Amino acid sequence: MRLTMYTDYGLRVLMYLGLRGDNLTTIQEIAEQYGISKNHLMKLVHELGQLGYVETVRGKNGGLRLGRRPDQITVGEIVRQLEPDMALVECLQATDVQCQIVKDCILRPALEDALTRFLETLDGYSLADLLVPADDLSKAFPVTLGPTDQQA
Repeated sequence: MRLTMYTDYGLRVLMYLGLRGDNLTTIQEIAEQYGISKNHLMKLVHELGQLGYVETVRGKNGGLRLGRRPDQITVGEIVRQLEPDMALVECLQATDVQCQIVKDCILRPALEDALTRFLETLDGYSLADLLVPADDLSKAFPVTLGPTDQQA
């Protein structure tokens, strides 16, 4: 299984915002820190806002910050929300299954079990878990975050 770049970027955005704590940041800043196109992030940040993960503040000094505490957001829920299709193979799709052996195949329940365990594992990690140690993670960015910007 491979997560889409959309989900990957979503996780990265939330991690960055988590490191910033209550401080506001911009899509442009996130794009520069990760070397990602600002245009790619605009739709993603909009969706993250609609899902309640990101709070947007309008105005001249506006920006973005997390909409919930990092310990209240699990990686599993983010993946479930952002991934467009969790079907590992065709037979796990809800419709249009063309496979002739789907009714008698043991592969399907094995893959369903694997997917369930994968998501359960991700449910065991919160966004807060991904931010430890914050000092080391902050140093990984091209422009190091200041000490007052990091979440404790």
